[in-house]
Amino acid sequence: MQKASRRAELLRAAAGLFAERGFAAVSTVELGDAVGMSGPALYNYVRSKDELLQELLQGASEQLVAGAREILAEKLTPLETLVALIGFHIDFATSEPDIIRIQDRELAQLPVEVNRRVRALQREYVQNWDGVLARHRSDLSGPERQVRLLGTFGLLNSTPYSAPATHRDAGRILGDMALRSLIEG
Repeated sequence: MQKASRRAELLRAAAGLFAERGFAAVSTVELGDAVGMSGPALYNYVRSKDELLQELLQGASEQLVAGAREILAEKLTPLETLVALIGFHIDFATSEPDIIRIQDRELAQLPVEVNRRVRALQREYVQNWDGVLARHRSDLSGPERQVRLLGTFGLLNSTPYSAPATHRDAGRILGDMALRSLIEG
């Protein structure tokens, strides 16, 4: 239990440092300092700094897919499902801003196999949304749905950059904008 707790603390610290300074600029000594241990002691919890990056990015994608699956399992209308998916994504983006920043900059740093896994999870996540959007807006072509969805993800993933934590309505404003971009016009 203690080892799992320490590993979770290490992952949080790594997320903050990687988001702030970039993966390549962070040393294992700095990671250790961030959690009050020596750099070499890190190896009691992880095999490498790379493992932390892999776990952060793959874990985030798995979390998003699992959340979308839970929402899709509910008996909601397509519009209610889109609203729930948007709310879920905003909650993720606002609670995990470091992960969003790392995803933007560091995905290419992953080993090929892990990168493929993360990208497959991302595709599944987009496909989950696309199926709902297709049911709600059957008049839209596949390419138009993709443009709308990718634009919506860009908007929602801008939350760590565009929605100051002090602005309590930012999530609602971005959620309203995202919903309109998907269903209007």
